[in-house]
Amino acid sequence: MDEVKTGLLEGADGVTRCSWPGTLPDYLHYHDHEWGRPVADDKRLFEKICLEGFQSGLSWLTILRKRESFREAFASFDYERVAEFGEADIERLLGNAGIVRHRGKIVSTINNARRAREMADEAGSLAAWFWSREPGADERPAVVDYRALTANPTTPASTRISKELKKRGWSFVGPTTVYAFMQAMGLVNDHIEGCACRAEVEKQRAAFKRPG
Repeated sequence: MDEVKTGLLEGADGVTRCSWPGTLPDYLHYHDHEWGRPVADDKRLFEKICLEGFQSGLSWLTILRKRESFREAFASFDYERVAEFGEADIERLLGNAGIVRHRGKIVSTINNARRAREMADEAGSLAAWFWSREPGADERPAVVDYRALTANPTTPASTRISKELKKRGWSFVGPTTVYAFMQAMGLVNDHIEGCACRAEVEKQRAAFKRPG
């Protein structure tokens, strides 16, 4: 199988998957058990969109391996608690070697927590807000293959959501960041045709009760 052309890779276990996790055990576990499976938990949604912001300029694997430290540093991404962080917390976080120590991204996370609180008050939950913006079938490629995904790092839906979030005062939420969030949280199923996880994720999405 030509990984470069197909975006698929057969693992040592004989299972064919999307090629991006390579052969790394922690990355494979993330691909097989998390990525693309629909999420309705507000803390996980907030965590992911913040971590996607921290990833900017880095690899997701770097962030994934620091995720537990991020969770400890940011109150398990409880946006109600993070919204109350102040300057002392910023200095504390800048001294935390377990996370990405970028002042702009730390300040952005605190700001976004405050915006998330406003959004949840308005929509009932973050999940209700995000899932109400799930793209329809008419906006999805007829076949989810490697060519379709590599040609579209953003989509009309991710661009719309990004604009809405920025209008609400969120930061570090560009269209590419938002699309990566959508892929990870199951708002779309971008496991490539031929990946062993695709059918299972599609079944979970079909059974998933959209919040709100």
